[in-house]
Amino acid sequence: MNSGKWKSRKVVIVGAGDVGATFAYSLAQSGLADEIALVDLNKNLLAGQVLDLSHGLPYYPPVSIHEGDKEDYADAQAIVITAGASQKPGESRLDLLQRNARIIESIVDDIVEQGSAAVVLVVANPVDILTRVALERSGWNRSRIIGSGTVLDSSRFRYLISRSCGVGVHNVHAYILGEHGDSEFAAWSLTNIGGVPVDAFYLENHTKEEWLENRARIEEQVRRSAYHIIDYKGSTYFAIALALVRIIGAILRNQSSVLTVSVMLQGEYGQKDVCISVPCLVDGDGVKRIIKAELSEEEMASLSRSAEVLRKAYEALA
Repeated sequence: MNSGKWKSRKVVIVGAGDVGATFAYSLAQSGLADEIALVDLNKNLLAGQVLDLSHGLPYYPPVSIHEGDKEDYADAQAIVITAGASQKPGESRLDLLQRNARIIESIVDDIVEQGSAAVVLVVANPVDILTRVALERSGWNRSRIIGSGTVLDSSRFRYLISRSCGVGVHNVHAYILGEHGDSEFAAWSLTNIGGVPVDAFYLENHTKEEWLENRARIEEQVRRSAYHIIDYKGSTYFAIALALVRIIGAILRNQSSVLTVSVMLQGEYGQKDVCISVPCLVDGDGVKRIIKAELSEEEMASLSRSAEVLRKAYEALA
């Protein structure tokens, strides 16, 4: 694990909006962090969120919650960047690119200036491109700047499979890979229920035609989930907050957990110079190892298409 100057279990959350505040609330209840510092340019919002969160201190496991500033980056174990312009109804994640890239660069400059040894987790959208922006701006090793990627999408995928197959969600092992966005895809070849391939599990009681229709419907529901929620209520924050607790827990506890975070590929899966979600081993140093899963030919093609979408979007910044 990192041996630099940091406080074990200190997390800085940059951005005190819906996602940042809900993540802080979820993290406080989890007992994973000893100290949570919130940072936001909107000082009134920041003060209100911290005060509201602090009023729940008698009911959390022991934790310190306070207003932070860039000096807090210096000794944080993990920094989570949720700050950025919010996604509007009907707007794709890629439409957010120009607005959010400049915000990320400014935050990363402050983190580097403080000599931070933290693992940085980028959440703001489009997350894969902004993870690359943050990584290249920092000059750090790729293991230490990662994106939340498709951890949430994979959770949505597991939920829908569990409902379709009539089995508890904790028994479903499944991943969404690629872009956290419209070109993401379901890795059906890696999907199993209690060790049984999901195709075999479902076909015990249904026809192949029913399953193929159901597979297509599940994948499309995962891909469109964020758009539906944004149309319904303006933004998503509950499930992503819990996904972030899962990722940060792997970092704070050095768990070596398999998670589909967004990471810079340097030849893995035949891809280079793109941050994209694939199965990774996440521990106290960030990405310990990129897991080279055996994808089908069709899935490898989907990953290549997704990577090309992200490369073209990143090139638009130039």
